[in-house]
Amino acid sequence: MAEQLAWECDQHDDPFECSDALIDYDLRFDEYGLIVHNGGRSVLLIQFCPWCGTRLPDSCRERWFDALEQRGIEPWSAEMPVEFEDDRWRRAS
Repeated sequence: MAEQLAWECDQHDDPFECSDALIDYDLRFDEYGLIVHNGGRSVLLIQFCPWCGTRLPDSCRERWFDALEQRGIEPWSAEMPVEFEDDRWRRAS
């Protein structure tokens, strides 16, 4: 899994454009997903490593939305604090 996440294509900057890229990691939510190569940015969330079967961390997606709601911030709004664009919000709580 670590090897696949660290892999970089010499032809594509975006893993969603490269058919050889298999795994996406969303730092905001601590989520892993299999990339769906359909021209968009879709992933199928996974709970276990596809290679070794190790359980992956539980998603923090609901906590992310809850933290925004506690601050009175609408998700996906222009007022989104920068710490909610990565894992800083999790480390601060």
